[in-house]
Amino acid sequence: MLTFYHTPLSINSRRVWVALLEKNLPFEERAMSMGGEQFQPEFLALNPFHHIPVLVDDGFTAIESFAILDYLEAKYPTPSLLATTPEEIATMRMVEMVTVNELVPAINPLTKQMMGFGQESEEAIAQAKQKAEVVLKFYADKLGDGPFFCGDQLTLADVVAGTFAPWFEQLGLPMANYPTLQAWTDRLMDRPAWQATQPTARDLAAFRDRMQQRMAAQGQ
Repeated sequence: MLTFYHTPLSINSRRVWVALLEKNLPFEERAMSMGGEQFQPEFLALNPFHHIPVLVDDGFTAIESFAILDYLEAKYPTPSLLATTPEEIATMRMVEMVTVNELVPAINPLTKQMMGFGQESEEAIAQAKQKAEVVLKFYADKLGDGPFFCGDQLTLADVVAGTFAPWFEQLGLPMANYPTLQAWTDRLMDRPAWQATQPTARDLAAFRDRMQQRMAAQGQ
């Protein structure tokens, strides 16, 4: 039995969570609030860096979401979430890395604003949106007219980028400008794996309250 340690509102966790569900793998879920249990000896024995997600499989422990995704594909190859042709493999990796290296830092000010963790300057928000737009245009180009980034097959490109997609509108990135991306997002949100892992408004409100309390306690 796989054991999956995660936080439901973590994007890093969600990409692994979606992959587990898409691959129809049975697993034991250990949801963590990250309120201090990540520093307990039991968890530090699994990940000395006290981060989630963590996957334990038959005595083997994997940390870091991309390493976990690679492990799942190697250990449980069916159904596959990997591209097959050279062009599709390159596209899959490009989308994955652009998401992490370009989109994530670009939208940090927008995420902070959306969650109510402080207000960035208008200039910072404008720059964040401009950088995010470059990523969205890249996504639209790589998606083309296909249902997924690598044609008819759902791959890790869709899993990694697609866990951000439901938040684009709330981040202030109008999807009306990207109809193919909106259709792709809708297509993903119709899948049970995305529906099961999408946080509710109540989840977000509870998380926001916890974070604001921690920030207040730290004098931020």
